[in-house]
Amino acid sequence: MADESNFNMQAKPAVFMRLLAEVRGCRICETHLPNPPKPVLRASPTARVLIVGQAPGRRVHESGIPWNDPSGDLLREWLEIGREDFYDERRIAIIPAGLCYPGTGDSGDLPPRPECAPHWHPRLRAQLPEIRLTLLVGSYAQAYYLSGRRKKTLAETVRAREEYLPEFFPLPHPSPRNRLWMKRNAWFEAQVVPQLRRTFRTSLFRV
Repeated sequence: MADESNFNMQAKPAVFMRLLAEVRGCRICETHLPNPPKPVLRASPTARVLIVGQAPGRRVHESGIPWNDPSGDLLREWLEIGREDFYDERRIAIIPAGLCYPGTGDSGDLPPRPECAPHWHPRLRAQLPEIRLTLLVGSYAQAYYLSGRRKKTLAETVRAREEYLPEFFPLPHPSPRNRLWMKRNAWFEAQVVPQLRRTFRTSLFRV
C-alpha cells in the first residue's frame, strides 16, 4: 500500500497545476475585453506572500509577466527586492483582482472585470496554504478582500493598516499616475514603507 502522506504531497501540486491550466484557459469575460483573454498570474502552493494588484496593463498583457512595468519597478523598490527574487513563485504568488487586461478608458486603464476575483480568487487562495501575508495593492484589491472593513478613502485604509495585519497589508498602487498622491501623503514613504519592508521580509523568510 502506498504511503498516504507521500501521495498527498504529490497530489497537491498536480491539483494546483490543473487549476492553473483552468484559470489560464478562462473565457468568462471574453466579450468585454479589447483583446483575446490572457490571464496573467504566478503562484505555487509553497508561496508565503501573495500580491494582489488590480489588473494587467497593456505592457504586462503583451509580455505575460506581472508587474513588468514602471509600477512594478516602484513596488519592488518599496519591498527592497530584486527582480529574480520577486518572480520566484515558490515564495511569492502574484494574482491580480482582474487577471486579464481590461482595456483603456479616458483616464487610464479600465477597472478589473468584476467577474474575475469572485470566480477565481477563492479557489486559488484555497490552494495556497502557506500564505502568511497578502499585499493589497490599490483600491480594487482592498475592495474585494477587505469589503466593509475598508475606510472611506485609500489613504485612511493604508493608515489603518494595523487593523488588517498580520493577514493583510493595504498599499496604494505604485502607478506613475499616483505621484501626486505620494507627494500629498509623504507619511507613506516615511512610515509605511519601512514597516512594509520589515513585515514582508519576516513573512518571506521566517522559519
